[in-house]
Order: sequence, then C-alpha cells, then structure tokens
Amino acid sequence: MISMSDTAPHRISPFPHRHLLGIEGLQPQDILGLLDRAEEAVEVSRQVEKRKSVLSGRTQINLFFEASTRTQSSFELAGKRLGADVMNMAVSQSSVKKGETLIDTAATLNAMHPDLLVVRHHAAGAVHLLARKVGCSVVNAGDGPHEHPTQALLDALTIRRHKGKIARLTVAICGDIAHSRVARSNIILLNALGARVRVIAPSTLLPGGIDKMGVEVFRDMREGLRDADIVMMLRLQRERMNGAFIPSVREYYRYYGLDQEKLGYARDDALVMHPGPMNRGVEIDPAIADGPQSLIREQVEMGVAVRMAVLEALAAHLPNHH
Repeated sequence: MISMSDTAPHRISPFPHRHLLGIEGLQPQDILGLLDRAEEAVEVSRQVEKRKSVLSGRTQINLFFEASTRTQSSFELAGKRLGADVMNMAVSQSSVKKGETLIDTAATLNAMHPDLLVVRHHAAGAVHLLARKVGCSVVNAGDGPHEHPTQALLDALTIRRHKGKIARLTVAICGDIAHSRVARSNIILLNALGARVRVIAPSTLLPGGIDKMGVEVFRDMREGLRDADIVMMLRLQRERMNGAFIPSVREYYRYYGLDQEKLGYARDDALVMHPGPMNRGVEIDPAIADGPQSLIREQVEMGVAVRMAVLEALAAHLPNHH
C-alpha cells in the first residue's frame, strides 16, 4: 500500500534564517532542507537551459577580501543561473590599502542596495559583523579559520548522493585541522546529521579544544582510517607551514599523505574527498585523486548546486519577495 506522502511531490521546508553565516546554529532540518533544494539544482544545472528566474531583478555582490577562484566562480555561476545580476568586488588591494574599514565598506555597499552579499574575509567573525551593518542577506563564503558553510553543505550533498545517508557513516577528516574552516564546518554539520567523525593530524596541526567538538582524535593515520566510509583530505596551508608545524613536506606525506597503502585501512567502498585546490603528492597521491574512489571532481559540480540552493533559500526572506 503506497501512502499519499510517497507519491506527493516532496515539499522542501523553508529556510528560517535571513543569512547563512555558518553551520553552527542550524537545525538538522535546516541542513536537510538545503540539501534537498540542492538536489533539484543539480538537475537544473544538467539541463541545456540552465536558467531559473527566482532572483530575477535581484543584485548579488560577491565581496572577496581574500582571493578564491573556485568559491567565487561557483557563487557567480549560481547567482546567474537563478537570474540575478552578479557583481564581483575584489577588495583585497585597493580600499584596504587606502585604510577603508570594514564598516566603511558596509556603508558603501548598502548605498548600492544589493539583495544578496557573498563575503569571504581573512578574519574570523568579519562576516557576522558585516551582516549586522547591511540591509541585505549575507552568505559566509569563508571567514578566516572560522567557518565555510557552503563547502560543508556541498561535501554533505556529495556524500549523501553516493551513500544514500549521512547518519552512522564514519567520516575521517585528515590534515591541517587547526587552520581549516572547512574542517570546522564539516565537523559541526556531520555531527548534526548523526555521522561519526574522526580527525587525523599531527599534534601541531590539531586546534586547542578539539576534544570538545564531538570527534575522535587520531595522530596515527592508519588507525584513524580503519573502517572509515569517507576519507576527507584537507589542503596543507603551506603558507603557514615550514618550520613550526611540520618538519618537511616529504615527511608529512610519509605519515599523513593519502596513498594506496593507507587507504587500504578504510572500508573497501570508502570514498575520497578533497575541498581543493589540491597539493598533489603532498596530501594525496595523484593516482588516488584521479582514481575510482575519488569524488573530487563531483564536489566541484555539487558546489554550484549547493550555492544555488542557498541563494534561492535566502531569496524568500528578501523584501517584496513574490
């Protein structure tokens, strides 16, 4: 007997927040609603005609105080596929050099009446500050070592499409946990949806208080990967590296780089992820990055879908929304 609810079109629950500043503070149903919406966006993106008119007449400004080709281009594409007018503002050089503060920037932007503001900033908390000073919806595209919510969402979408669920999966996050906003957002999201989360890193790359984040901590990679369903490698923030954190890149790869032998400790059907850009031969063996267990290319495709879902979900809160 099929109940009506099985055949009825799936209704996506509305997203109750005006901004997306982090995964922290979201309820499981908020996260699942965004993932369901992103599933629909994947279909739109695979059609020849990739346009929707949800954001028609709306202005989206991508405000990047820190360069990021991947994230910025995927937010740009997402906005355009939803019909928005998208403008990119790279603030890294000019205004900062002139001494313009974050508050001045906010005032300048407000005068342009954007509807959606996508912000990446090198300081943790900067995006929250901006959100309090502007009249539009704000999306955090990465703030310092703090959070990168859309990356965690696209990772979750990629996992769910392959494993059918997130609850009770064992996910091992490996590498530079201390400096990683990706790790932080992923830990919060995966815990919220009931996964078992492990982190693997040398002591120098583990943040203080990691044991309070609801994860199992491993310093030995083989131990940490044992029976993992998902292996998520992180980029070594090489700009912060040589010297204090690790003896050398070669040494790091020997102990913490993902090669076939170490991957052998995970489950046979384990899948490999990396938020990119990758340092091949530093965090990951190129043969694995391009191999049958890798979801790295797919993560990029899911990135556009998730960002479409987020922009669309926030559009419902814009004034005079029809």
